[in-house]
Order: sequence, then C-alpha cells, then structure tokens
Amino acid sequence: MDDSISGWNDWTDAFVDWTDVSISELHGLMTGLMTVCHAPAKVEDWQRLLTELSFAIPDEAAMMLLAQEAEDTAFQLKDRDDAYQYNPLVPDDEHDLYERLMGLKEWANGFMTGFGVTNCALSSDENAMLADLSKIGSIRLDPDDEFEGGEEHYLQLYEFARMVPVSLATRPRKSILELPLIAGLAVDAKTAAELKALGTQTATTQNLITKDRALNSLPSVLNVMNQDNPS
Repeated sequence: MDDSISGWNDWTDAFVDWTDVSISELHGLMTGLMTVCHAPAKVEDWQRLLTELSFAIPDEAAMMLLAQEAEDTAFQLKDRDDAYQYNPLVPDDEHDLYERLMGLKEWANGFMTGFGVTNCALSSDENAMLADLSKIGSIRLDPDDEFEGGEEHYLQLYEFARMVPVSLATRPRKSILELPLIAGLAVDAKTAAELKALGTQTATTQNLITKDRALNSLPSVLNVMNQDNPS
C-alpha cells in the first residue's frame, strides 16, 4: 500500500520529534490494545498509558493522530468484514526490502507488547500464533545481508502478521482503564518521574512494589517474546 494511502507519511511527519520507538512499533502497540479494548474516550487516557509504559508523551498533533487511528482500528477490528482490510503500518514497496522487513519486525514487537498488557487468557492455538509472531519480532538482519526467500517470504510474513489481530479480535472488549498496568496501581501511586522528583527512597520502594504486582499479572505471551528476544 502506498505510503500516502497507508498513513505512513502522516505518521512520519507527526512523530518526527518523538523517537522512543518507531512509528511501526507504536502502531503495533496500539493495534494490540485495540484488538481487545475499546478506543479510549480521551487523549489523556493514552497519555496515562504511555507514561506507565515509560514513554515520553508526543506532542498534541501526534497524540490526536494516535487517538484517531486507535478509534478507527478498534471499529475496523470489531466488524468481521472490515477487519480483513486491516494493514500494519509499515513502509510501502517503494522502500527496499530491508526497511520493510525491519518495519514489520518492529510492528510485531509493538503488537506483542500492546496485546500482552491486556491480560487476556489465550487458547493453545492463540499461544502458538503469538509465538510465531514473536519469531518475526526476533528477526536479525544487517542492511547488507540477503533475506532468505526475498520478496515472496516477506509477503508471507506480512500476511501472517496482518491476520493476527483479525484472528484475536473476537473476545469481549474492555476499557483501557481496566488494564492491570493502570488499574493495578493505587489511585495515588506516583510515576517513576514523579518519584525521582520527590527523591524519597520510601516512596520509590512502595511504588516499585505496586508496579511489580501489576506487571506480574501479565500473561505468558510477554514471556515468550522475552525468551525469543533476549536483551
């Protein structure tokens, strides 16, 4: 799909000053969340989620684009016919194969993170599908290396990745505010940045314990990703 049609150009322009992760990875993260969750009603909800994931907050225009894309994606995935038209945000075929492959890898890793924090129970088939997606996320290739299978293999990987959210978007939806990453924290829990500003050891310890409890409730899908992508 052409960059101007897919939204690649719009995302590139909107997030030009935001470098926490690539736009493909952010789009994958958003898609993973929207596979299970309702689109947040307020931009502030996205800001809260990004903060809990230790991301910097993009500027207003970028946040509005993310929120609108999330709303469109959630609506698309809820409709069985429209869902099959979903496409990951990766460079179009005017870009070289390496760039497209890295975009798909980043999208896959973003999806694994986004879907992982939804705390969904998984069937054995779903676990197997996500394990396969994590293999795309673990692809290692240098710009000068030849990708085995070339264009045909890339298209197969792309089509597989494209269908993952379609296959998983069949469960009852939940509010993004119900996610353990957010709901598992005490109302008065402080972010890492706030604790650093306070400079209090006691508060830091209490907050880390609370955050650990929230993260410990995440499903095994993230463990699969971590095993296949050692840091």
